[in-house]
Amino acid sequence: MAKSRLQYLTSYLKPHRRQVIFGIGILLLVNILSVWIPLIIGDVVERLKITFNQGIILRYVVLILALATVMWAIRMASRVLIFGVGRKVEFDLKQRIFEHLLSLEPAYFAENTIGDLINRATSDVDNIRRLLGFAVLSLANIFFAYCLTVPAMLRISIRLTLVALAIYPVMMLLVGTFSNRLRQEQLDVQQSLSDLSTLIQEDMSGVGLIKIYAQETNEQQAFSKRNDELLKANLALARTRNTLFPLLGGLASLSLAIILALGARNIATGTLTVGDFVTLLLYVNNLVFPTALLGFTITSYQRGEVSVDRIEAIFAAQPKVATAATALSLPVTQVRGRLQAKGLTYQYPDTDTPAIHDISFIIEPGETVALVGPIGSGKSTLAKALPRILEIPQGQLFIDDHDVTQVMLPDLRRAIAFVPQDSFLFSTKVKNNLRYGVPLAEMPEIEQAAKLAQIQSEILNFPNQYDTVVGERGITLSGGQRQRTALGRALLIDAPILVLDDALSSVDNQTATQILDNLSYGTQRKTVIFITHQMSAAANCDRIIVMDQGHIVQTGNHDSLVTHPGLYQQLWNQHKLKEVLQ
Repeated sequence: MAKSRLQYLTSYLKPHRRQVIFGIGILLLVNILSVWIPLIIGDVVERLKITFNQGIILRYVVLILALATVMWAIRMASRVLIFGVGRKVEFDLKQRIFEHLLSLEPAYFAENTIGDLINRATSDVDNIRRLLGFAVLSLANIFFAYCLTVPAMLRISIRLTLVALAIYPVMMLLVGTFSNRLRQEQLDVQQSLSDLSTLIQEDMSGVGLIKIYAQETNEQQAFSKRNDELLKANLALARTRNTLFPLLGGLASLSLAIILALGARNIATGTLTVGDFVTLLLYVNNLVFPTALLGFTITSYQRGEVSVDRIEAIFAAQPKVATAATALSLPVTQVRGRLQAKGLTYQYPDTDTPAIHDISFIIEPGETVALVGPIGSGKSTLAKALPRILEIPQGQLFIDDHDVTQVMLPDLRRAIAFVPQDSFLFSTKVKNNLRYGVPLAEMPEIEQAAKLAQIQSEILNFPNQYDTVVGERGITLSGGQRQRTALGRALLIDAPILVLDDALSSVDNQTATQILDNLSYGTQRKTVIFITHQMSAAANCDRIIVMDQGHIVQTGNHDSLVTHPGLYQQLWNQHKLKEVLQ
């Protein structure tokens, strides 16, 4: 059974329940004092009717001042405690969201925009923080104020109390009437804010493309449209709030006017003392502020409800690729590097045909195998299947005779270094990008990896060499430099299997061939799967697998494949023709 929003909110508070209980407990003391002080003032007024004694007045003034000071101190302590809980929940949620997002596969981020996810992790979490800070404090204060003040008022005059409080059911009706409207308008605001955040994030990432195609005006218009939608959503919410809150405040003040009108008549008839009248006025006044504050509390609650739904939607997304309960450990030191596929098939969701279908092969340890074929032939899908970036069926893909779906996921990915074509680099120093997989790697290891990736000489020409900051996504480097830096990063972790998914597409054939040669010799030979359109580099591999429309259509070395009619011969002839035309 799905949890209610209240259950989710309670679960957020559970780790900090002692602090919440203590904060609410001392808030109870504040409200007890707020009931006691009017009684003292009423008693003083009655005494003054009998005789004027400056000493007695001074004593009561000091007592009231002392109690008010204690009440102020306790109220501040309760605010610090309960608001502090809101901050702690904010910290917990941000940590949980970040950790959960890291557990999800890349496909989730293709379906959900980064701007929206950032907005949920910031704005929505902030709304929940306000709800569990301000709203909890306000609701507890309203509850205690009514539970303690109303009985005290009834003891003074049942009739006046009931007449004064008769207006409050009308206030509750107003709250109920506006509740759903406020929730929907708050949802519209959050969604408009997410849309705007997404546009900003995309435009900042693609600012180079915007300038190349001179689309600044169009992007400004798109931003203006979304900004206008956010403005309209905010104004609609503001109109509703500015209608409801003054009505609540006015109705709360109306009860004070009723007491003034009827109380004066009761004093004249002798059915109410002046002291009780003053006490009753103070009690009604004590209820005006928390009741008027109810509107702001409702807004915080509506925002929090919407934000709970948006955040829990993230937590509801479960990783499709995860370590099986029965998975075995496979230390990287024990991995030889043998790969085998047995009828491997994978079909993407919402597609009619499999991306790869009934593929079978064996790649021996230390072998360098090229995967070639037209665009869309299934090469990248196969590359992603090897380290289980995609969830593949059980019993179809094996590493050293172990089913990859039955190997602990961290162990599998330590054994297989995967380098995609889109070589993402972090906005930090070159050396930090190279040692990302091995954060404690020393400079000799970093330099060796850079040499194997054929990037060492260029790094030494950078202004600060290995301490050069590459900029966001490696923007200060060329495409080839980014790819070789990403390759160096993969080589540094020294995995026995290396998968290059067109990861040298921006590198010239000679450099790509030299890199493959570096990986093919020595005592620490790696099993290399080289997905490429660079036919000259592929020709130097131990073996070539040719794919077309999700199937393996040819396999062999360059010399055998190029002499037989087929897809490989066509690809090679196209490659030679391009060389001639260049």
